[in-house]
Amino acid sequence: MGPGVGYHVPMNAAIATPPPRIVFLDRSGFPPDIVLRPLSFAHEFEVFASTAPDEVAMRIVGADIVITNKVPVPAAAIAQAPHLSRVAIAATGYDMVDVAACKARGITVSNIRNYAVHSVPEHTFALILALRRSIAAYRQSVADGAWQRSGQFCYFDYPIRDLAGSTLGIIGDGTLGRAVADLGRAFGMTPLYSSYKGVAGMGPLYTPFDDVLRRSDVITLHCPLTPATRNMIAAPEFALMERRPLLINTARGGLVDEGALADALRGGQVAGAAFDVVTVEPPPADHPLMALLDLPNFILTPHVAWASHESIQGLADQLMENIELFRRGTPRHLVTS
Repeated sequence: MGPGVGYHVPMNAAIATPPPRIVFLDRSGFPPDIVLRPLSFAHEFEVFASTAPDEVAMRIVGADIVITNKVPVPAAAIAQAPHLSRVAIAATGYDMVDVAACKARGITVSNIRNYAVHSVPEHTFALILALRRSIAAYRQSVADGAWQRSGQFCYFDYPIRDLAGSTLGIIGDGTLGRAVADLGRAFGMTPLYSSYKGVAGMGPLYTPFDDVLRRSDVITLHCPLTPATRNMIAAPEFALMERRPLLINTARGGLVDEGALADALRGGQVAGAAFDVVTVEPPPADHPLMALLDLPNFILTPHVAWASHESIQGLADQLMENIELFRRGTPRHLVTS
């Protein structure tokens, strides 16, 4: 094209709108066999296996829709993405996204609801049973030759307790907490739903938070991580646990003061603990929970309570449907600040 020559666009000519650009920041949060259902509208889809914090702003700068599982999307990165209209979180928790910054820009944020209704409760009870019957401890002792050394048909090195007749304290009364209560009843346990910490008058369904700590044989967490729930169980709460319960966390790292947990476990204030979540994931070698792995009454699993194949495929289907509905102008599962 020579100097001074350009294109003339007639006044009534349609100007093509480029298709929306979708950026998935951390596809490796799903196993390779999970299928992302195709979207019905034209789009560009850029998928990254993982994204470091200092790469977020650069990768979303031209995005219309961003998908994140665990990669933080902070206000500074949002400010550099002028076309961003939607953040689709591939999880239920949304603390990794600056929702207030999105709201100020008119950017909608959606999350995933009710997708692990079997996976998380089943994992929770797998951990409860493993601790209550010392499964991991006995397995390790057999591997170490203790059965042969015992010289008899069985041995009693670790405690074994039934679940029937015990009290199950549940902190978090949503879909997962209620599913755990149903499983507890099937085992003959008596569930107690905890009221919110420091909140009275929630009605007959709820037992005061401190009473749940005092009365429970097993305490299991199923609540979100918010400023109000961060470190909701720390040294003062461990001191209230009169029945030396098992403590199970398949919800969020940060709900329990991990240093206080280490002290409580080694000091005998709790009979055992099993965590699927940690404040830093993966935890560094010097993390307080890593120092507990030598104990027979502590189990740490790598944030997989949600991760049955059925659960993850259901999550992926819901994720893509959330984007589809947003594009049609009927968004759902919106998160507000």
